[in-house]
Amino acid sequence: MKKRFVLVILSLVVCFVTSEAAGKRSGSADGASKANETLVKDYVTNPMLWADVPDPDIIRVGDTYYLVSTTMHLMPGAPIMRSKDLKNWETVGYVFDKLTDSPKYDLQEGTAYGRGQWATSLKYHNGRFYALLAPNEAGAMGDTYIFTAEKAEGEWKLLSRMRHFHDCSLFFDDDNRVYVIYGTGEMMELKPDLSDVIEGTHQHIFKREADETGLLEGSRMIKHNGKYYLLMISHVYAPGRHRREVCYRANDIHGPYEKNVILQSPFGGFSYEAQGTIVDTEWGDWYGVIFQDRGGVGRVLTLMPCRWIDGWPMLGDEEGIVPERVRALKSGEPEHHIVCPDNFGSDKLGLHWQWNHNPMDKAWSLTERPGWLRLKTGRVVPNLYLAPNTLTQRMEGPMCSGSVKLDLSKMRDGDVAGFAAFNDETCGLFIKKNGKKLTLQLNELSVKLSQREKAVESVTEKTVEELKYSANEVWLRIDADFRPGVGDKAKFYYSTDGTEWAQLGDEYKMRFDWQRFFMGSKFAIINYATKRLGGWIDVDAFSYQAGEK
Repeated sequence: MKKRFVLVILSLVVCFVTSEAAGKRSGSADGASKANETLVKDYVTNPMLWADVPDPDIIRVGDTYYLVSTTMHLMPGAPIMRSKDLKNWETVGYVFDKLTDSPKYDLQEGTAYGRGQWATSLKYHNGRFYALLAPNEAGAMGDTYIFTAEKAEGEWKLLSRMRHFHDCSLFFDDDNRVYVIYGTGEMMELKPDLSDVIEGTHQHIFKREADETGLLEGSRMIKHNGKYYLLMISHVYAPGRHRREVCYRANDIHGPYEKNVILQSPFGGFSYEAQGTIVDTEWGDWYGVIFQDRGGVGRVLTLMPCRWIDGWPMLGDEEGIVPERVRALKSGEPEHHIVCPDNFGSDKLGLHWQWNHNPMDKAWSLTERPGWLRLKTGRVVPNLYLAPNTLTQRMEGPMCSGSVKLDLSKMRDGDVAGFAAFNDETCGLFIKKNGKKLTLQLNELSVKLSQREKAVESVTEKTVEELKYSANEVWLRIDADFRPGVGDKAKFYYSTDGTEWAQLGDEYKMRFDWQRFFMGSKFAIINYATKRLGGWIDVDAFSYQAGEK
């Protein structure tokens, strides 16, 4: 069959919002009466990235911005995203391909769901990039990694391992001394070559105030006009109090520090925002990039002005509120996205894809059938949550639709293939082969994990609807709706020709559970064996459309 090529359709409906920081570079509200086409090019509509991109760190090198995010058990890990205008972002590399400290990363002897790589700190110093991350694991699995590269796109090389630092910030001072700030106001100095800590340098650089009654974490340290600024998320558990971003400021890195609340704002009908960092422009303006919990889609990124007031980096508009729209830094930049369609025409897997845990490299191929992705059964497993080589991409708000075409002709007895809204609570379209017969099912799955090892203790599976299926090819589609008030709903469709679609089941509510996977829902292409190896499916294309904001 002739190869189908697919396009991304992404429309952004945007308006003007004034801000002191953006106004310096891009003009005032008097210029807002432009045609819609120009507005679309010149404005960022929040969320800047309406997808699961938590724990951001962002830096600028010349005219280019680089951003890193948490992806935990998904591989490759620590994605590096690039932008020229803080609007169009593309994934350009990963800090590492796999983590190999434990069989958990291979979905054996436990799992790494909700753990793995967390809150990477990204820095540029003396012509090199550095990334520091500490997996949220106990024991040696949680030891901190420091990677380095000449280019943010890679190749990244492991520089050192050392003790665990939670939600840490790597910081190079002007005198070339290097520090790691972590936990709740803890700091240690590193050796000049970053090989380890300097023993005896541990310090609590501030004492938390009485009103900091919850978690205080997510350290991001910057230096501006000779002062040190440590940004942190504060979870305040008290009546009338909300999650907020706080800043600790000092003239000396060792203190004393004083504190100010720099953002306490809800946005878009969702919860209050916090955790992220600030970054400057070539022209001296500043912006904040802060994440917000948004239910089933995950934790999204918002862009906002950062205004220096009395020496404090105050976030939000002039009222301290996250704005709906922010003027982009530049006009005319190429359109880029972090979620992309794919016709699998390359011999390398696109950087927009991530595997669930470490992949089994011998069990997938882009060259055995050129123009198709081949997913082989690599291990006999009892359920989806232990299946290797589940291939994922983020879902996006406010609405999105993804579909795949599968060749089922080489499936074997006991094989399960499909396309799902994947999470600890999953709903998907599954083709199951029993003997020589195929069944198409819409199934809801839920996994129970042990607290310590994240081992799969049980999986419940409910068949919502099923039908016999006899063709060797099938098209499967998921439409997701994350608009405020809709409730994170997904609908599921199948087709025998890619043109006429039939819905299975009703709407499914996607969920976010920080105690299990701690991630937003993902599109997932699935193939695994429950009885014997030797089968495979071929994937012709992943088609994708993103709805309007």
